Amino acid sequence: MNFAEAADGTELAWASKGEGEPMLLIAGQATSMDGWGPTAELLSRSYRVISFDHRGIGRSGKGDAERYTTRLLAEDAAVVLKAAGADSAHVYGHSMGGRIGQWLAIDHPQKVRTLILAATSGGIWPDAGAQPKKAALEALVSGDMSRLEELFFDAEWVRAHPEATHTFFNSRASAWAKARHFRASREHDAWSSLNAIQAPTLILHGTRDALTPLPNALLLREHIRGSVLVRVRGAGHGLHLDHPETVDWIRQFIARKAS
Repeated sequence: MNFAEAADGTELAWASKGEGEPMLLIAGQATSMDGWGPTAELLSRSYRVISFDHRGIGRSGKGDAERYTTRLLAEDAAVVLKAAGADSAHVYGHSMGGRIGQWLAIDHPQKVRTLILAATSGGIWPDAGAQPKKAALEALVSGDMSRLEELFFDAEWVRAHPEATHTFFNSRASAWAKARHFRASREHDAWSSLNAIQAPTLILHGTRDALTPLPNALLLREHIRGSVLVRVRGAGHGLHLDHPETVDWIRQFIARKAS
């Protein structure tokens, strides 16, 4: 385990595995780096995978910031890349991690080789079709794993991967940090800045995602020039884990953009 120091002195825990071009994994809301589980393992066969704990989560410090924002968390991601000795990386963000990845690509374009956005949005959109379902939000706030599983993962995958499922839903985080992560994610608004993203962008989105409905992915594709959208049939919010075929699609996308 390694530690990077953010601008305000917060210690950020990070780890690295594999060889090849760097790939930075940015986890979702109140989720530690360990939550990437088997996906990180698969990706490390092709890339040097760099993962980290957000401030307030896992082994990272909580910092002194009274107000977490996705833009602040993107600065943390940039600090981790520097500490890992990576001038630039492929950036893969899930859910809130995708929101953070957007700011990283906007504010530090030279650091992002390609951008992969999974189950995410550019912010709250007024159209009701892009809003989270009420029952899904209630389940998210409850923290009840039995209610969350069906929102994120295929039931068969959960039965086959109980340890990965448990790890994903049980990151070490205080109520203080969880509340700030939730607010940062809900208050994210990058719609007016997404056209500044220069990195080739792949958008992965499940067709049955109730937390971030599919219209959000359609809007991202409209706002990010040249982006590619892949609809993952039947997938929920946790498609980055229970649909391992997405790893192959990511490899193919990066290879195609490099050629």
